[in-house]
Amino acid sequence: MVDPGVVENSGTKFSQVLDAAAKLPGVRINRAAYLRKALKRYCTDEQIERAIAQNPAAAGISSDVIKEVANTSIGYETSKVTGLSALAGIPGGVAMIGTVPADLAQYMSHMLRISQKLAYVYGWPDLFADDEELDEATESLLILFVGVMFGVQLAQGGVSKVAAMIAANVAKKLPQQALTKGVLYPIVKRVAGYLGVSMTKKLFAGGIAKAIPVLGAVFSGGLTLSTFLPMSKRLQRHLASLELTRPDHRSAASDADDMDLEVIQQEGQPTAAENAGAQNR
Repeated sequence: MVDPGVVENSGTKFSQVLDAAAKLPGVRINRAAYLRKALKRYCTDEQIERAIAQNPAAAGISSDVIKEVANTSIGYETSKVTGLSALAGIPGGVAMIGTVPADLAQYMSHMLRISQKLAYVYGWPDLFADDEELDEATESLLILFVGVMFGVQLAQGGVSKVAAMIAANVAKKLPQQALTKGVLYPIVKRVAGYLGVSMTKKLFAGGIAKAIPVLGAVFSGGLTLSTFLPMSKRLQRHLASLELTRPDHRSAASDADDMDLEVIQQEGQPTAAENAGAQNR
């Protein structure tokens, strides 16, 4: 069983990495520009503009096209992060960003990029509206997205509920109250803690790799490829299963919105075994 104090402290460390990554150039994805470029090969201009104004499902874009766009984005981000990780694996290749190792911040930045791309193609609203700073609600949702990528069951329940809230209210922005002060906030804090523990283990492994001349770059790049791709696919599968991907999601989500938040807490509650598993991912 993970000590609560350790989890809380690790959560703070994880938030520091996420904040550092979010400040890197090119991390924030412009939703409208991304959807226009990603859908251009498959859709009419009218469909694309409707997808931007509402979402791809409401624009009548097929699930096959959405899946193809998602797979293309995953492939692109995987190739980019793998190359950067290999470069960072060379001793002395990259400087530190504050107190956060640069390669870890770069790795996290691509997790944030693919999270945004997958969110937008699967019907989520703009996470960084009007080029705002990273606010608490957006940070909370990104923590949940990364949690899903790491296979944290508690994060899956949180993302599902946020999606149901957005769909039920036909909202074009995130539910600030639920993510920052509501029942979902303790879930976010716990997920951040588990991710912080996993991050510490990854740092340790990366440090060993860099201590080995030449082989460090190969090890780092290979490790990134073997982790980033399946984690991105995990998030894709979960987002594809939510109400926002359905053309008629408004009525379906209205029923889902009546679900008691306690159900999510109980069903998403990780066991001691799951907590241990999250640490080892």
